[in-house]
Amino acid sequence: AGRHGQLGRGDLESAPEPRPVEALQGVPLGQVAAGGWHSAGLSEAGDLYIWGWNESGQLGLPSKGAPENFEAGDIEAQGSTASSGGGAPAQHGSYPATFVSIQAFPALLDMPDGADVGKVSCGSRHTAALTRAGALYTWGWGKYGQLGHGDTAASDTPKKVCSFEAWGLGVVDVVCGPWTTYVLTHPP
Repeated sequence: AGRHGQLGRGDLESAPEPRPVEALQGVPLGQVAAGGWHSAGLSEAGDLYIWGWNESGQLGLPSKGAPENFEAGDIEAQGSTASSGGGAPAQHGSYPATFVSIQAFPALLDMPDGADVGKVSCGSRHTAALTRAGALYTWGWGKYGQLGHGDTAASDTPKKVCSFEAWGLGVVDVVCGPWTTYVLTHPP
């Protein structure tokens, strides 16, 4: 299915047979990852390309569904509640919390501090990237704590997961499940 742009061809149509992602032709890819409604490609040079549905910020691109894009009083001022679930859209101020942004072509994602990515994994609505230097970044939907930031907030910005460093562990691998993130560590 491609109705959320996750095929990276610039349209929202399904394709019965595999086709190249033309926007990435000529870019040597070392890895691809597919989530529920988004996809990622990692170049051999460490550049991260991402495309598909950005409802919860899982593309690392600005999303009106991520709470950091609202003033703290927006929800209370409107008398509504926020929901990341699949029910009726909740309102954040004058914007729906489930605002859908589709990136139908691969977009180059700027990682914090220009970090080169060594591994990427996609969950249903979140993404994790492990840099070549061993730093773990996560973003997207965080309702079940799958982002590892000590809360359940969504984020449309790649944020470093600092707990492993604090515990004296180095991250060597990451794999996202639908609503989980698995990390392989070793002592530094």
